[in-house]
Amino acid sequence: MTAILTDNMRKNLADCFLAEVNDGTDSNQYYIGIGKSDTYPSDDTLVNPVRTLREQREARNNLQSVKKVSAASFVIPRYNWTSGTTYSGFTDTSVGIPTNSYYIMTEDNEVFICLQQSRNANGQAQPSTVKPAYSNQRLAFRTSDGYVWKFLYALSATKAASFLSAGYIPIEKAGTGGDTFQQQQKDIQDNAIAGQIIGVRIVSSGSGYVGDSATVTFSGNGSGALAKAKISGGAVARVEMINESAGYGSGYDYASAYISGNAVLQPIIGPVGGIGADPRNELKANAVMFNTKPSGEEGGTFVVDNDFRQIMLIKDPLISDSAAQFTETSGKALRYLTMTGATAYSVDNRIFVDGTSKAAYVVDVDSTRVYYVQNENTGFTPFEDGDTVIDSDAVSGTINVADNKSIVDAHSGEVLYIENRARIIRSTAQTEDIKIIVQV
Repeated sequence: MTAILTDNMRKNLADCFLAEVNDGTDSNQYYIGIGKSDTYPSDDTLVNPVRTLREQREARNNLQSVKKVSAASFVIPRYNWTSGTTYSGFTDTSVGIPTNSYYIMTEDNEVFICLQQSRNANGQAQPSTVKPAYSNQRLAFRTSDGYVWKFLYALSATKAASFLSAGYIPIEKAGTGGDTFQQQQKDIQDNAIAGQIIGVRIVSSGSGYVGDSATVTFSGNGSGALAKAKISGGAVARVEMINESAGYGSGYDYASAYISGNAVLQPIIGPVGGIGADPRNELKANAVMFNTKPSGEEGGTFVVDNDFRQIMLIKDPLISDSAAQFTETSGKALRYLTMTGATAYSVDNRIFVDGTSKAAYVVDVDSTRVYYVQNENTGFTPFEDGDTVIDSDAVSGTINVADNKSIVDAHSGEVLYIENRARIIRSTAQTEDIKIIVQV
């Protein structure tokens, strides 16, 4: 048996995920966590995570702190408009996004979809040299270089700050109300025309044609589509829709395209609802970006003057030694030893009890506490009250209280995502802009 998961299904699954994150209640809590201050093996060479329970467990062992997801959005891969680049036209046979994308974002943070490439008399695709720009166009328009574009939406400064990255662009279906940018997009959505024939695909160019053009006839359950075939060397070189404002017609759920002679053509029909009715459809959105921005110590809940190498997405963590859901904005997930003279210990050092298997890595210290992690590199033998703890710099001290836990239970909740990165060193004046992309 063979089967596919359609783009609509992938979008709907991502939409359900996003709706749960943004439901505005405490029923589901999503947090981004950071961790792993000790090095990877092989001189700290980045290690690819694997999809196993062991990987999840070890990530939990290394977890330092969590901060609630501040925002989430659908995102699509970013393609910047660049003069001299050849872009594809939208087609209903594209699997994913072609190498030469059929949509772009300009330097003005405006997103356009290309409905038709510029082609020369021989049917060869030409590069785009005129940047498309929005000026209240609800319908498609042609630039002087021969490309046909349609404006979909623009990004507000808030959207750009939260979700725009070097590799991704935020995308949404605009609802009622909202800011000026959402109202602008809502106008495009409301004026989208369902069942348009966006273009014509040449299956076979045919031969024996006389003259430089021929009329294309459409049949189907819609009306109004107009196109002209351009002839070169006796064959069909390209097909152009006539009149972008009205020539795409409307109401086509199915259609065929005919031309006299032996050329074979197929119409390209736009998505349900029309181009712009829901840009997530035509731009094949199936990824969700989660964003949070831990700043400095975050009120004492985040470690500074140390590093991290892992990022996690965690759903519904609990409070330590409790069945209650953790709902604060941020929190530590480290265990700690209460000791006199704790500040004598250095972060990243290995601590141990001589003559035993008790060992850990120091992650953070304050006047009375040594925060630590135990993982597969140290083993998990617990420390005990009264133990003498030595570190790799020969600092020695006695534990007053050994079994202390921070507010977040690192071994609770669901781990949904693990990402290993090269080490990132945090400081008090530093704010990380952490973005996680989950693709369905």
